[in-house]
Amino acid sequence: MSDSNPWGWYSDPDVLGLERERIFRSAWHYVCHAGRVGPPSSYFACDSGGLPTLVVRDQEGELRAFLNVCRHRGAVIATGEGRRETLQCPYHAWTYGLDGALRAAPRSDLEPCFERDELGLVPVAVDTWGPFVFVNPDRDAEPLAAALGDLPDVVAEHGLDLGALRFHGRYPYELRANWKIAVENYLECYHCAVNHPGFVDAVDERALRLEVGATRLSQLAPVHPRAVASLEPYDVRGALDTSQFHLLLPATKLNVCPGRPNLSIGPVWPVAPDRCAGYLDYFFAPGTDAAWISEFTVWDDRVGAEDVALVEGVQRGIESGALEDGRLLECSEALIAAFGRYVRARVEPGL
Repeated sequence: MSDSNPWGWYSDPDVLGLERERIFRSAWHYVCHAGRVGPPSSYFACDSGGLPTLVVRDQEGELRAFLNVCRHRGAVIATGEGRRETLQCPYHAWTYGLDGALRAAPRSDLEPCFERDELGLVPVAVDTWGPFVFVNPDRDAEPLAAALGDLPDVVAEHGLDLGALRFHGRYPYELRANWKIAVENYLECYHCAVNHPGFVDAVDERALRLEVGATRLSQLAPVHPRAVASLEPYDVRGALDTSQFHLLLPATKLNVCPGRPNLSIGPVWPVAPDRCAGYLDYFFAPGTDAAWISEFTVWDDRVGAEDVALVEGVQRGIESGALEDGRLLECSEALIAAFGRYVRARVEPGL
């Protein structure tokens, strides 16, 4: 089986330009939990597929989203989060309402033809799934529900109630690797036995099930019996006896691990041909013991650190130009093959 993308695509700036335009700017991306923009007049500055974005809750309680780019000279308008009645660009003090309309532009009264009504913030699509807020740079995108497909049902069928979780923290990261390498590493556990001894102690990789859905690529596996017996590498007893690792295409990861109710979700996006960035937001059930969360986090952090070394090593090998492509294994790497087809279908027409 050879569904591997050409390795030149992992360092080519022209290919990255096509991916940004044809993949990321027409896809739904997780950006935050709803509590970040809970009360009216609140805002949250974030990144949606590499584009600076503002999510706001206006004075009437409506959830909105805009490009976080001033219509004057292109400066980023807001950072962080908070509550404000208006949003003011720090460069020249152009001021916008939470409905996106331009409210004030110093000295614009001196201009004979100043189209104030045409210079509001550029809106983007925004929607929610339970406590999760998603943004799509394409304001005419298909509804979020269509992009999610059967993912909400699959998550619920395996025992997780999203409404019963509470936000715990955000953990950002950057990798010296192309975004596709980061995604492809996520989509297979062929490397786990060799590189993640703690992971395969907790998750029974031998019973891993791969699923190619219309909008998702998923890996599901039961808790490992030896972890139940030993309570190592963390206490896996709890309501969840099956792990879930879903990629919502193109690049939002959703992870559920065995044990007490838990979930992490977050996107990855390209920064440069050889760099990508992302974050994971972690959620746990209310009242979850702090010692358990700490033990779980140590385990999870270790797996993440092991993956950093792997994907950055792949980037160095691929961009050397020594070989044109690779060879995927049909059974173990079926999700990478499906992801490769997804990317090619969008990039090749533009080449």
